[in-house]
Amino acid sequence: MLRRVLLAASASPRLRQLITTAPATRAIVDSYVAGETAADAVRVTRALRAAGLLVSLDYLGEDTKEQAQATAVTDEYVHLLGQLGAEGLAQGGAAEVSVKPTAVGLFLDASTAAGNIARICAAAAEAGTTVTLDAEEYAAIEPTLQIAAKLRAEHPDLGCVVQASLRRAEADCRALAAHGVRVRLCKGAYSEPESVAFTARREVDQSYARCLRALMNGPGYPMLATHDPRLIQITGSLAHLTGRAPDSFEYQMLYGIRPAEQRRLANAGARMRVYVPYGGDWYAYLVRRLAERPANLAFFLRSLGRNS
Repeated sequence: MLRRVLLAASASPRLRQLITTAPATRAIVDSYVAGETAADAVRVTRALRAAGLLVSLDYLGEDTKEQAQATAVTDEYVHLLGQLGAEGLAQGGAAEVSVKPTAVGLFLDASTAAGNIARICAAAAEAGTTVTLDAEEYAAIEPTLQIAAKLRAEHPDLGCVVQASLRRAEADCRALAAHGVRVRLCKGAYSEPESVAFTARREVDQSYARCLRALMNGPGYPMLATHDPRLIQITGSLAHLTGRAPDSFEYQMLYGIRPAEQRRLANAGARMRVYVPYGGDWYAYLVRRLAERPANLAFFLRSLGRNS
């Protein structure tokens, strides 16, 4: 119930104003967001790469409502990829980008979004890295998968995300695994109706495990986004049972969440990628992180009280 309330809050203009102007907010944002500029994103990427970690960068923002804004977001990604390439941080996919299709115009016009994503893919290829189309609300899933399937003719390493909380997730994983696609599997951070999504945590965990097996048994490249120790252990066991080499899949975790575990996995020889958001439009992202971890919410509320 608390998670649903927080996810609903991510769309509330009144709460957005309250939280974004609270003095305590900045410290929490800095824990989960690299900064507001491409220079900030490159700085954090440099530090994570020095620690042996892979990186996926997300320029925050979604549900773009104007063509000019979609173009500006695309330009930002192209600029970022140029910076990463110039510093040698992107080569071999060491630092890639995650793109929300709605941020580059999906709900304006699918062809516009496809053209913008193609531009980002071309810039990524020039930098020596890859692109992953990020998870979003349910209405964006099918058009996103359609764009990805079309663009893979020219950009075969274009990845996508499956949210285990959705009832369609296992079927999507089986279909994508059969085609050898890069697939990030996450639990899901959007509030969806019971008709299309599992609502009980146990059901979501069971769905994740089924999807995980489908991906690990397929010919693709699984990217397992989870902080759950049980699922990390299951992933390691499946890798052993299926004979997967350490470089044939990867773990992914959010920037600021379980950094010690991130380093442990990397030091053990696993491919460990950190999802790093940056940009000024961080409100919805922050609220979803609070919804995922009650401890974060308690700390945030205490901080608000001290600074009120």
